Amino acid sequence: MDERKIRVAITHGDTNGIGYEVIFKTFADPEMLELCTPIIYGSPKVAAYHRKALNLPGNFTIISSAEEARDGKINLLTTFDEEVKVELGMPSKEAGTAALKALERAMEDYGKGLYDVLVTAPINKNNIQSEQFPFCGHTEYIEQRVGNGQKALMILMNDRLRVALVTTHLPVKDVAKAITKEAIVEKATTFHQSLRRDFRISKPRIAVLSLNPHAGDNGVIGSEEQDIIAPAIEALAEAGINAYGPYAADGFFGSGAYTAFDGVLAMYHDQGLAPFKILAAEDGVNFTAGLPIVRTSPDHGTAYDIAGKGLADENSFRHAIYTAIDVLRNRTNYDEPLANPLKKLYHEKRDDSEKVRFAVPKAKSEKPQAE
Repeated sequence: MDERKIRVAITHGDTNGIGYEVIFKTFADPEMLELCTPIIYGSPKVAAYHRKALNLPGNFTIISSAEEARDGKINLLTTFDEEVKVELGMPSKEAGTAALKALERAMEDYGKGLYDVLVTAPINKNNIQSEQFPFCGHTEYIEQRVGNGQKALMILMNDRLRVALVTTHLPVKDVAKAITKEAIVEKATTFHQSLRRDFRISKPRIAVLSLNPHAGDNGVIGSEEQDIIAPAIEALAEAGINAYGPYAADGFFGSGAYTAFDGVLAMYHDQGLAPFKILAAEDGVNFTAGLPIVRTSPDHGTAYDIAGKGLADENSFRHAIYTAIDVLRNRTNYDEPLANPLKKLYHEKRDDSEKVRFAVPKAKSEKPQAE
C-alpha cells in the first residue's frame, strides 16, 4: 500500500435505523481518522438530524464528489438533495429509497476507482425493494453490480470464528433442493481461496456442516449427507482443499469443535448465523468474499427498536472497518509477488494446481504416469 490513507466508502443505510448513530459513534474516536479517510454516502440533512436528535459528536465536511474527500475529516458525500422525512424506528419506503440512492452512487464510484473499500450500514430488505433493487440483500446486489461473473460468498466472522454459507437469503422450504454437490464445492472453493488471500492462512482447515439433524443418522433422518455432502467433501479433498465433515451443527458448536478449524461452511442462513451471533455478539462482521470489491458490514440490522434512543453499540461497525482495511492489505501483500511471474522454460512446465501441491505422494510400488 502507498502512504495515502485508505479511503473507506460508507453507505448510510436505512435512514430510520441506527446507521448514522453507529457511524458517528465510531468516528468520535479520533484514532479512526488516523487509520483511514471515511467517505459517507448519504444526506447532510439526514445526518444533521440524527446527530442533533441523539446529541452525537462528529462534525462532518460536505462534499459533492469522492475526489474532494480530505484526510483527517469525516467526509459526507451528498447522494441526493431531496427532503427525506426521518421517523426514527419506523420502516418507510422513503427510507428505503434513500438507502438505495446512497448505495447506487457508491457502486458508481467504485467503478471509477474513487475509494478502496466499502462498508455498508444496515438496510431494510423490504423497504428498499424496487425495480432497481429486486434483491434479497446487499450481497446479491453487489454481486450483480461488480461481480462480472464471479459469485459472492457471505462470511460472518470475528477473530475467533468464520462461518460461510452455501445458501443465504433463501426460504427454508427451498434450502434442501438448493444443496447440491456443485454448490458445496463452489462455495467451499471460494471460502478456501478467501481464507488464503483475504486472511493469509496458508493451509486452511474447513469444517462442513450437515443439512439434517444428527448428520442424517446414516440415512434415517435424510440422505443428503451420504448422497451430496460427503461426495462434495471428497471432491474438495481431491482438489487439495482440507475439508472435513459433515458435522451435525448442534454438537459441533456445542462442544466447541469449531475452535479446531479456520472456517465453517454452513448449509443455510440460520444454521450458521444463530450460533455465530451468540458466540460473536459484540464484534461480528459480515464480509463479502469472492468479489473484486472489499465489502463489509456490521453484523446487525436496522435495529428499529432502539433507533433514536442512543443505545446502539458501534463496536460491530468499527470492526467492519477494521476488517475491510485488513483484507485490503492482505490482498495487496498476497498479490504483489504474483504480479509479474517469470515465464517457465519448456522443461519446467508442470501442473501447479492446488491439487498437485497438496496431493498425497504415491506409494513406491505404483508406476509414475507419463506427463
